[in-house]
Amino acid sequence: MFTQEQIGQLEQKLSADNVKVRQQGNIQLSYVEGYYVIETLNRIIGYGNWSYDVKELSQVSEEINEKNNKVIGYKAIITLTVHDVDHTKSITRTDVGYGIGISKDYASAHESAGKEACTDGIKRVAKSLGNPYGLALYDKQQRNVSRSNQQQNQLPQSHNNQPVQQQNQPATGYESLKQLGLEVQEQNGILIVLGQTFGKQQTLKELQFFWDAKQKIWWKNIDQQAA
Repeated sequence: MFTQEQIGQLEQKLSADNVKVRQQGNIQLSYVEGYYVIETLNRIIGYGNWSYDVKELSQVSEEINEKNNKVIGYKAIITLTVHDVDHTKSITRTDVGYGIGISKDYASAHESAGKEACTDGIKRVAKSLGNPYGLALYDKQQRNVSRSNQQQNQLPQSHNNQPVQQQNQPATGYESLKQLGLEVQEQNGILIVLGQTFGKQQTLKELQFFWDAKQKIWWKNIDQQAA
């Protein structure tokens, strides 16, 4: 089915350069992005040697958030088909993806949710092909993630440029954020905001927190707390 070259590539470890991290509640989650998975399918499997079908795309939830935005949830069932180089053999895999769309209008919320669900489904189904597609992240110890050129934890550095260690020490003096359902924790020299921050950006900016787009977290140096 696969050439020896393809098998060698599929057996490689996932490079930490392609792993992203985001904070969800009190949990730090690792993931790979959709464009990376599609690019890797093209690179290893080959252009024209793979395809996917959306077997089902359906709405699973709907609510209005505190900013009166529409929050729509979608589910997508994706089937991935992979062919050999001669297109004489093929394999199929199926998995489920989920997506959330948030917008002032229903059309945009539905569009975002549907796209995100399909992309998530492609990522989930592709992981069955091996570590380079994100399978390595399902191992809690991530033994098949190559970190030779990466720091072990990917949170921003503290004010003295020392790596931030994972700790769970709640910070005091942020009652306004607690009322918004957010928690502030001290993590070796910086403060990290935990919880759903969408729609609360202005409040966080007023409290001098900074948005880290790469890690998708709000943070600031601990010595800014007094200010």
